Amino acid sequence: MEPRLDLTKHSTEGLNTLYAMEKYLYKCGLEHSLMHLVKMRASQINGCAYCLDMHSKDARALGETEQRLYALNAWRETPFFNERERAALAWTEALTLVSQTHVPDIAYEEARKQFSEKELVDLTYVVTSINSWNRLAISLRAVPGSYKPAAASAAKSS
Repeated sequence: MEPRLDLTKHSTEGLNTLYAMEKYLYKCGLEHSLMHLVKMRASQINGCAYCLDMHSKDARALGETEQRLYALNAWRETPFFNERERAALAWTEALTLVSQTHVPDIAYEEARKQFSEKELVDLTYVVTSINSWNRLAISLRAVPGSYKPAAASAAKSS
């Protein structure tokens, strides 16, 4: 598999804007483990191999279990996710499939039970951000497999 083009060599101002959003999200207060589950679920829906590779590695580096990662696609049928995670995953699916779902009130109501207003806005940023990354990676054919998680790299160097 070959990439169509390297987005890091073109329109870097746009790319830097996406990186700035990621920097904000890293510090926004949402659990990093939750954000990786959300990013993985959106990437599953969108079929983004590059982002699935990246966020599964990041999630495992933070201690996420294989069982939960393998069951993520069927999260509704498992006891492995808590209510906050379930609300976030439902919100993720509704936003990722916005043209089909139009983000129903029930998804919003469930999310509001688990998240403050600020957290819900930040969670929405996480979902919109990963959907942007998915569209870039899929359309430009980013090749999965070479990503190394920062958490694992930092642990090895210490």
